[in-house]
Amino acid sequence: MNDVDSERIAVNGQRLWDSLMELAKIGATPKGGVCRLALSDLDKQGRDLVTGWGKAAGLSVTTDKIGNVFMRRAGKNPSLPPIVCGSHIDTQPTGGKFDGNYGVLAGLEVVRTLNDKGIQTDAPIEVAFWTNEEGSRFVPVMMGSGVFAGAFTLEHAYAAKDVAGKSVGDELSRIGYVGDEEPGKHPIGAYFEAHIEQGPVLEDAGKTIGVVTGVLGLCWYDCVVTGMEAHAGPTPMALRKDALQIATKIMQETVAIAHRYPPYGRGTVGFVQCFPNSRNVIPGQVKFSIDLRNVDNERLDAMDKEIRAFVEKTAKESGLGITIEQVSYFPPCPFEKGCVEAVSNGAKRFGYSMMDAVSGAGHDAVYMARLAPAGMIFVPCKDGISHNEIEDAKPEHLEAGCNVLLHAMLDRAGLAK
Repeated sequence: MNDVDSERIAVNGQRLWDSLMELAKIGATPKGGVCRLALSDLDKQGRDLVTGWGKAAGLSVTTDKIGNVFMRRAGKNPSLPPIVCGSHIDTQPTGGKFDGNYGVLAGLEVVRTLNDKGIQTDAPIEVAFWTNEEGSRFVPVMMGSGVFAGAFTLEHAYAAKDVAGKSVGDELSRIGYVGDEEPGKHPIGAYFEAHIEQGPVLEDAGKTIGVVTGVLGLCWYDCVVTGMEAHAGPTPMALRKDALQIATKIMQETVAIAHRYPPYGRGTVGFVQCFPNSRNVIPGQVKFSIDLRNVDNERLDAMDKEIRAFVEKTAKESGLGITIEQVSYFPPCPFEKGCVEAVSNGAKRFGYSMMDAVSGAGHDAVYMARLAPAGMIFVPCKDGISHNEIEDAKPEHLEAGCNVLLHAMLDRAGLAK
């Protein structure tokens, strides 16, 4: 690093905040949140605003065929792959101002700061935003980055439809964001993503920066317990085939398994259907979800074996029919050591309090880590609340995370000499 970089170059926190608040007006909800679903008219307005800001900052803009947008600041050496940062600007139906949006606008603020300081990097720098990260309107989630990484095909993504029967392909075309570039053909030298934590750990610990070392792997299952409906009055307890009572044993075991694999074990049952769901009928069938997560394959595999063994044992003991089917799997995603260190060093440069963190939620960085060195930066959000209109973050924390992003990117991009 040269003498220019040895100074503690800092972003303009007020400008970052003002940009976040301006973007939040598009799709603003009465409760203070944002509803800007992927590929809607509001998404187009958000995209137009952000790309307009990028062009005003001197960035060249390219779009690929799934609608991922890349805004490029030239480096001295155009042959080097760009150092990329970004996230998404689509939201949940009851979303907040910061989820995803912060990562994109923090990247834009990095560019604006470099422009202000007259700093040229050796490698190009790019700010990206990915299509349909949330998966609220179209499935699968993290669609744009997933297509980019080859996790599924462009044709599969185009065919996805919302509840009104509108397809991704048609809606992308309608809002004018079908680009010419083939997804995945865009080079990436390294990828960073700044994000609110979406959990309570940083706030609880009183830390400003989460140095994200990786993302939890997850296994999702559908479990079905089949018993026999019967009248709640005349049927003695010993003669019942109560699907719900047996299902609750498996639900409790899901949580117990997570407790046996701390500190990153997670076990959740979030979806339940009880048939016939009548007050005075013994349940005959229960369908429910199981969500298991952990930080490495060894622990996640062990949790998988335990839940399957418990289901088999419970079926034998109860005499009821029980099936369990894995319906989704994301492997644990450790981030590249050099990128993690770049984030840590950026926090140290400003003396920010920090701690290692693991993301329990999926992010576009998960797919980017399959293609290039990647890292993430977390900042606290109030009460750990996200995917909610009351989602909130302190301006000084957002500024701090952006400063860390700036120096992490400079660490990888290098300064022109």
